[in-house]
Amino acid sequence: MNRRTMMIGAASAAIVAGLGGWIGLNGRGAGTPPNPLGAANAADDGAQIDTSGIQEMTLGDPDAPVTVIEYASFTCPHCANFHKSVFKQFKAEYVDTGKVHFIYRDVYFDRFGLWAAMVARCGDGMRFFGIADLLYEQQKDWVGGGDPVTIANALRKIGVIAGLDEATVTQCLEDGDKAQALVTWYQKNGEADDITGTPTLIVDGEKQSDLSFDALKTLIDGKLEG
Repeated sequence: MNRRTMMIGAASAAIVAGLGGWIGLNGRGAGTPPNPLGAANAADDGAQIDTSGIQEMTLGDPDAPVTVIEYASFTCPHCANFHKSVFKQFKAEYVDTGKVHFIYRDVYFDRFGLWAAMVARCGDGMRFFGIADLLYEQQKDWVGGGDPVTIANALRKIGVIAGLDEATVTQCLEDGDKAQALVTWYQKNGEADDITGTPTLIVDGEKQSDLSFDALKTLIDGKLEG
């Protein structure tokens, strides 16, 4: 499936369908699943779902002259390629040097992307970008697991490798309220910024179509010199 052309509405429907077939993370049936998207839609455009506790994941100086927002999904192969081929160099040259304030925003095309984000955000969020690196580096391995229990166990293992204890990871994965808040937060962000595929970068409020490092370098250098 080409994730860059998938629309938010279709992606949201996929989450509903996926959560409808929830299987307990411990391998046992979990009864009625948490259905964050259904709850979000029933809550008058999310008005009754509190998203204030959702942490914005950022790197770099908040006062940097340029702000770059990335919208990405942990199950998106294009996002994995971007993080392997572009992001590390971009981070070293612009984020780590104080030139760019970087903001990462989750997109949920399916329940597995949501689960991965819940693992990455587990705890105080300090491990988010380290876990994100592992999720993208090992994407083919854990996404390729196929069935929900195998994928959930693979995600739990990634969390443990990153330094979280297994019970904490399982608790994070089973937090239905957090899942509801994340989906509502994702919908609001995605609709506000007209996100229709991933990865998408927004540089100082302008959505970019060319995600090569050279194109980003030219654009950002121009803003820094302007």
